[in-house]
Amino acid sequence: MSTQSNAMSESFQSQTVAPAVVPATRVFYWSVRRELWENRSVYIAPLAVATVALFAFSLSSIMGIWEKPLRLNPAQPQAPYDMAAGLMMITGIVVSVFYCVDALHGERRDRSILFWKSLPVSDVTTVLAKASIPIVILPLLTFAITVAMQWLMLLLSSAVLLVSSQSVAALWTNLSFLRMSLLLLYHILTAHALWPAPIYCWLLLVSGWPRRATFLWASLPVIAIGGVEQLAFHTWHFAALVGSRLIGDAPTVASTSPDMFPTDPMTHIAPGSFLSSPGLWIGLAIAAAFLAAAVRLRRYQGPI
Repeated sequence: MSTQSNAMSESFQSQTVAPAVVPATRVFYWSVRRELWENRSVYIAPLAVATVALFAFSLSSIMGIWEKPLRLNPAQPQAPYDMAAGLMMITGIVVSVFYCVDALHGERRDRSILFWKSLPVSDVTTVLAKASIPIVILPLLTFAITVAMQWLMLLLSSAVLLVSSQSVAALWTNLSFLRMSLLLLYHILTAHALWPAPIYCWLLLVSGWPRRATFLWASLPVIAIGGVEQLAFHTWHFAALVGSRLIGDAPTVASTSPDMFPTDPMTHIAPGSFLSSPGLWIGLAIAAAFLAAAVRLRRYQGPI
């Protein structure tokens, strides 16, 4: 009888063993995937804009309606690709802003925060996963879509040149597609990921606080500080600082002309200037403080 009792006790203990601990990296990975599932505009919007830009380029190339310097010309092939890349960067900024404004507010509004808080996922992991979308995921996604779009544009340009009996070799030589792609990757990671990080983290922090009108609450401090500065000192330094952060006006390149596009063949990157910039590290420190505040805010906030 005691033998049977011991066997039943061992069987019960084997069934009540604590589940294995899930690695933090795996939890973070699935948290990021959750953000992409719930916010499909993160990848749908860039894809839609790229499709429209590619369609417009196709029409302009086939119909020959490009005006100088945008005419499909092997001697000046850069301009349409720069316009397409610039359009994708603007799209990335807009999507990032709207995502951050709704990141923490949305789960409170639809009360899904109650479900997510019931899972073994910490507030730190959740906030970091949300912050990774505008700072890591969206810039890389924008780069990948832009390169694919520009590659299709290059193939289409080559086909048009072949039909019109022009030199395809001159186009590929003057365009330098590989260098253009590397410069684009460097610019996006520096100017559109690391440099505007404090802006995105501020929007993320504000999104977890008000019950409504999150964009208004995020904008009011900037407007108020800028207004006080203008009235007191007749300057716009703070507004210019916020604007330069948002649009990616960072010391990432060294070129002979300030109006030169970052992927221009004459552009020379300056990573040392960027990494040694005090503005970069001050901005990252401010971003870290905003994220810490967002974690603490989410810990005590409930549904609206």
